[in-house]
Amino acid sequence: MSVRVRIAPSPTGNLHIGTARTAVFNWLFARHQGGQFILRIEDTDLERSRPEYTQNILDGLSWLGLDWDEGPFFQTKRMDLYQQKVQELLDKGLAYRAYDTPEELDAMREAQKARNEAPRYDNRHRNLTPEQEAALVAEGRKPVIRFKIDDDREITWIDLVRGKVTWKGRDLGGDMVIARAADAETIGQPLYNFVVVVDDIDMGITQVIRGEDHIGNTPKQILLYEALGATVPEFGHTPLILNQAGAKLSKRDGVTSISDFQRMGYTAEALANYMTLLGWSPPEGMNEIFTLSEAAQHFSFDRVNKAGAKFDWDKLNWINSQYLHHMPVEQITDLLIPYWQAAGYEFDATNDRAWLEQIAALVAPSLVRLEDAVEMTRYLFVADVGFTEAATAQLQQPNVATALAAIQSVLEQSPALTESTIQAIIQQGVKAANVKKGLVMRSLRAALTGDMQGPDLVQSWLLLHQRQFDIRRLNQALAVAETPLGE
Repeated sequence: MSVRVRIAPSPTGNLHIGTARTAVFNWLFARHQGGQFILRIEDTDLERSRPEYTQNILDGLSWLGLDWDEGPFFQTKRMDLYQQKVQELLDKGLAYRAYDTPEELDAMREAQKARNEAPRYDNRHRNLTPEQEAALVAEGRKPVIRFKIDDDREITWIDLVRGKVTWKGRDLGGDMVIARAADAETIGQPLYNFVVVVDDIDMGITQVIRGEDHIGNTPKQILLYEALGATVPEFGHTPLILNQAGAKLSKRDGVTSISDFQRMGYTAEALANYMTLLGWSPPEGMNEIFTLSEAAQHFSFDRVNKAGAKFDWDKLNWINSQYLHHMPVEQITDLLIPYWQAAGYEFDATNDRAWLEQIAALVAPSLVRLEDAVEMTRYLFVADVGFTEAATAQLQQPNVATALAAIQSVLEQSPALTESTIQAIIQQGVKAANVKKGLVMRSLRAALTGDMQGPDLVQSWLLLHQRQFDIRRLNQALAVAETPLGE
């Protein structure tokens, strides 16, 4: 049988990293097995589902490189099928209409709480007589539809990650609601645990791979598969992604959506690489830096951990830096341009392409995230960069004004600037001021970049010179250098 797996996000928010990691595992398994990866949008939560969230999910999966073979399928377009299957269970006597009011259900739960019992439905309407049902209908009650669960039943499956798992029917909370309240002769909106089973049967899903927070749904869904006369798929419940405190990673932890990671300057390749490592251990000898296609060659569930995976920012940053440091300059330039544009830097992406590529080549070895390049390269884009306190202090050192003036004089007479001419200009500044070269180099960095830290000075100077920013900066620096200390 060909492997068919699916990812079924709900469009009630942006694509979460936990959902994306589940998608990665499904994709890896499908590709390793030569099977199909199917995308289904579970949009039956009409109040919270939004088209923009659906688009965010589609964009995020595509950005990560998780191409799907079928879909996207939308549950809201499949309601007739769900209601047909609910009716099938009613006709078989495996489901029934329950007419409890919210107040009656609340009273039942309060009584159970008073007796220190776990809350559960007591199946009170499972065996209503026609007369009893007619009386409840006459009261104007709108019934939900409940699926019968045998308390004495044991439900067992061999989990792809956790091995043998067993639940008892009595621990499932009583007969399960599978459709919302509606008139006595109609079927209301079918609910999650039911529609997901109908979808998986209809789409021929062979393995259901999802987070361990769904494990409590699995025994109920197995009973539904059986009731609908379908083959039960294999289940695999992957470890949750945890924060540093060991709790499930949530929106309260800040950045959790794939689009957030994208905006922060993580590459798709690095994030997909890191998510694969969140719960899966590569085989011995395999490098930790790999593409999804490379991981798919080795992926299996016997190397997926049972324990939760703590999210490690340092590890993600390191992986991202490895991708950036080895990326072709043309590619990294393409990735950096949107960040420079968003920062408001003025340039022509086409006509200034060669200059932009030189900037990218200069800073790439120091980048951890693409976003870092915005502040790191600001001095190359902004005419008046200003001077930090440390740079100002450096410029006001003795003999700095003399050295900078000599450098400025020679620079103005230089027909072209190259690495060799820059070295000659620096030597003249050292000689004119009769100071050590280190003082001149520090002063030039302060003058040209406005700070005491930054990328290679000579390369920076060449890039500044292409915009004539170097002469402007030296003039500004000289004004500071000639200002007496304390003024």
